[in-house]
Amino acid sequence: MRAVDIIRKKRDGLALDAGEIEAFVRAATHGDWPDYQLSAMLMAIWLRGMDAGEITTLTNAMTRSGTVLDLSDLPGPKVDKHSTGGVGDSTSLVLAPLAAACGVIVPMMSGRGLGHTGGTLDKLEAIPGFRTNLSVEETKAALRATGAAMIGQTMDVAPADRKLYALRDVTATVESIPLIAASIMSKKLAEGIDALVLDVKCGNGAFMKKRDDAQLLAQTMIRAGQSNGVRTEALLTNMDAPLGFAVGNAIEVIECIEVLKGRGPADLEELSVLLAAHMVRLAGLAATDAEAEAKVRKALSSGQGLEKFRQIIAQQGGNPKIVDDYRLMPLAPKHLLLCSDRSGYVTKLAAEPIGRAAMLLGAGRQKAEDSVSPGVGVALRVNIGDPINAGETFAELFARDDADLATAADLVKSAFRVGDAKPELPRLVLEKVAI
Repeated sequence: MRAVDIIRKKRDGLALDAGEIEAFVRAATHGDWPDYQLSAMLMAIWLRGMDAGEITTLTNAMTRSGTVLDLSDLPGPKVDKHSTGGVGDSTSLVLAPLAAACGVIVPMMSGRGLGHTGGTLDKLEAIPGFRTNLSVEETKAALRATGAAMIGQTMDVAPADRKLYALRDVTATVESIPLIAASIMSKKLAEGIDALVLDVKCGNGAFMKKRDDAQLLAQTMIRAGQSNGVRTEALLTNMDAPLGFAVGNAIEVIECIEVLKGRGPADLEELSVLLAAHMVRLAGLAATDAEAEAKVRKALSSGQGLEKFRQIIAQQGGNPKIVDDYRLMPLAPKHLLLCSDRSGYVTKLAAEPIGRAAMLLGAGRQKAEDSVSPGVGVALRVNIGDPINAGETFAELFARDDADLATAADLVKSAFRVGDAKPELPRLVLEKVAI
């Protein structure tokens, strides 16, 4: 098949057959098409879209472009969770040990942060010594030992996605639901999982700002997963304000440990428990959501989840003593307190400018090749609806030095509003997505 014929067909709005889609994916994997033809194809997909059958085929072909983990020799149900990303979204570090403590096998392949969205790998690597670059055998050993492995994408997992994502980033074709869905789901399906829970964010600090777009993305990913033999469910959750209080890497790890100790932010605990409960039910370890949530709550209150996280850290080369001594975490030395200039109630904490402030301080990256500083970030002291007095601290900035500190402070201030009346509290979970 000639590349130009396949590109023309999609450009003209026609559905591609399986052979044409597989030829495109093979070309991305092996370099059979030059970048300008791959880019033209991506733009044609961005403009014309894909139907459900095309997306299923694209996802499957991208999954098979590299290694697919075979976990059949590990007894027990394998279930993962994926979030589309947000500000302060550290649920993975809470729910993976909780689900594992309930008997779920959790092979969790995560990504790094880009833009104002934090990445799970960046958070984990803030733990001194923690390794996310495990080999297949090391991953299996971790799953056998602790029930969970929290790793990064290896070079041989979905290599077609790596190539296509790099091109999408520089050709203005990132915002395509078929391409987003195939990119996310191909990496998840390559984990060898039986089921998947999706947390699709919607709002100011999310990739998908509009609820309709978030719904469509969730429905598309559910179909792609189920059509490829993986039981898939999705929740639509609110990302107008940061989740929890911490936005950074080391400080988010500390906050997650506080949740596992039963004294963390209520919203982070609620969402983590809810997602873990869905994983437990999909694993067949509970008949209903209520039964699954009761099991997760027991793992939390008994300290089993905390002990499981300690085991995961030790298994992957990290220092488990950080669970008890936060001074071992690499916190930045320079602190700046931001105070409210009036009394009232917190009416707004916009997620995106807070995430951008954390990125500017070094907690995130503007380009994929940028490095991050684990100890910087923004620690909020209040949530929407909380009362606050004039002069009271609403946020603390952690920085390496004075560079960009003033600009980051201005961003956080712009995200913060105080009013006379207590606002209606935003809903955390907007809906369970149906198809």
